[in-house]
Amino acid sequence: MELRRYYTTALEDWVTKFYTRLNIFYPCQIDPSFIARKMNIFLREKPFPSTHQVVGRFRCIVVDSRLSKEEKRKAFFHELCHILRHVGIQSMMPEAFRELQERDANHFTKYAAIPFHMLRFIDWHEPYIVEHMSNMFKVTPELCEERLTQIRNRILVKQSSNETKISTFQR
Repeated sequence: MELRRYYTTALEDWVTKFYTRLNIFYPCQIDPSFIARKMNIFLREKPFPSTHQVVGRFRCIVVDSRLSKEEKRKAFFHELCHILRHVGIQSMMPEAFRELQERDANHFTKYAAIPFHMLRFIDWHEPYIVEHMSNMFKVTPELCEERLTQIRNRILVKQSSNETKISTFQR
C-alpha cells in the first residue's frame, strides 16, 4: 500500500494534534487510563452499556465491564469523542443531529484507535496484517478491517482522481 497517496481528513488531523499534545507517538502509548487522566475525565467500568456524562466541569466515561479488553478500548474512544467534540443531550436533540454525532464518534474511534501518525509502524507487506494491527493497537480485528478498508478506499479515490486529471490534461 502506498501511504504517500493517502490523504487525511480534518478529523484525522484533529486526532493527531490531540495525541501530539499528549505526547502520544507510539501505539503502546495509547492508553485510555492515561488519556482520561490527562483530560480530567473520570474513567470507570460498570456492568451496563458504555456511556459518558458531562455536568459542568465533571466529566466521566463509564465503559461496560462485560466487554473484552479490545471492545472496551473501542467504547472508550467512542465516548471520549462525545465528551471532547459534542454538546447537548442526545435524547433531547433532533434525530439527524444525533446521527451526525454518532457518525463522527464512529470515525473518531477508528482514528483514535489507529491514528494516521502511527500508520508508519504497520508492516504493509505482513500477510497477517489484521492480526498484526490488532495486537499492535490492542483493538478488535473488525476495527482493524474497517480502518484498512478506509485507508485503501482513500488511496484509491486519490489515485483515480489523479488519473482523471491526467487523462483530462492529455485531451
